[in-house]
Amino acid sequence: MSAALAVRTSSLAKTFGAQRAVDGIDLRVPAGGVYGFLGPNGSGKTTTIRMLLGLVRPSAGEIEVLGAGTPGAIVDVLHRVGALVEGPAFHPYLSGRANLRRLDAADARADPRTSRTRIDAAIERVGLTPAADKRFRAYSLGMKQRLAIAAALLAPRDLLVLDEPTNGLDPQGTREVRALIGALAREGTTVLVSSHLLSEIEQVCTHLGVMHAGRLVAQGSVAEVLGGADAVTRVDTPDFVPARDVLVRLGARDVRDLRDAAPGVEALETVVAGVPPERVVAELVAAGVRVRGFAVTAPGLEERFIALTGEGFDVSG
Repeated sequence: MSAALAVRTSSLAKTFGAQRAVDGIDLRVPAGGVYGFLGPNGSGKTTTIRMLLGLVRPSAGEIEVLGAGTPGAIVDVLHRVGALVEGPAFHPYLSGRANLRRLDAADARADPRTSRTRIDAAIERVGLTPAADKRFRAYSLGMKQRLAIAAALLAPRDLLVLDEPTNGLDPQGTREVRALIGALAREGTTVLVSSHLLSEIEQVCTHLGVMHAGRLVAQGSVAEVLGGADAVTRVDTPDFVPARDVLVRLGARDVRDLRDAAPGVEALETVVAGVPPERVVAELVAAGVRVRGFAVTAPGLEERFIALTGEGFDVSG
């Protein structure tokens, strides 16, 4: 495996009966980066994550995690990997602190003399100190998520795999988890995070992978993935027909009339690929179009996701 990659897969596939849940994907997760793993429900994200962690055996393909081939060598690297997959599971009648104490005691590599220090540090890092001694069954969903992340941080990790880590968190909790992910990455931990909150992914991730129907339809740095989408041109003008004619002549696609969008709006939107904005404006003015406003907007992650998968996505939670 390349030293620059924390996770690499080649033609990774998983079949359940006649269903091909993951269809020959080639993941490339850079070491030290924050990799946002996106996709609609049923796209194969969680199945892929479970294969990376050795919880599900692949039907075909190869996996390397932190330089070790899996599933054969997964035991050799698991202590360097922290994970939260498909929601936390703890003993309901024990406190958060007691649950972590049991997990820490089960780790043969952990020094029992420093157990309390590790547990307190993990609890503090996820903001659970005031609730550490409450029973787990009394925790809200957001508190359960925090405790699961604390469990993943009981030991130093080179790779942290988080499946929906902000599930159930309020906006403040979501911001804290986002800050935690950023801090871990700055310390050298690679983070692979699956999330349905596109706004959060866009703010914290350095790289993206987009799944759809079991296939990896886009992958690369955030700039590379977003760069594959066309910018949207908006022209504010009362002269819709001549403006549309100019834009179509320049190669515009799907000119949209925005006059019905809101009272008083006189504008249109389109995509004019490969034509500099200054030329578009010059051609409009030369044709006598009264240009009252002009803007070219690069698409965000939501627009790119829809273009790649044909499906909407929850951007706010």
